[in-house]
Amino acid sequence: MGAMKKLPRAAIKIDFGTEVRLGSGKVRLLELIAETGSISAAARQMEMSYRRAWLLIDEVNGIFGNPVVETVTGGTGGGGAKITPLGEAVIAAFRDIENNATELVQTKLAKLLTQRGRGRREA
Repeated sequence: MGAMKKLPRAAIKIDFGTEVRLGSGKVRLLELIAETGSISAAARQMEMSYRRAWLLIDEVNGIFGNPVVETVTGGTGGGGAKITPLGEAVIAAFRDIENNATELVQTKLAKLLTQRGRGRREA
């Protein structure tokens, strides 16, 4: 069983302009593509359509101006997908930002959280 994450933790969405964001959902999609080698399999695991997954990948490509996923056309061995070095860097940077933000949230709120219940009046 994995270690439980400390709470509170930061949930990050990075805004790049009008309705263009990078958040944990798009990053998770990239991670699943890296793990499975397949956009279809990653989409299934996230309970979304292949088309929706491609639209999200395209949004991330647009943010960074270059592909984050490379595809191989199907054939005898079937097609596939892999994360580009840019995609790997996007995943790493986002997770690093997320971890740093969580540490900051925990540090800033630690004293307040340890005082929970102390200031309440008894009925």
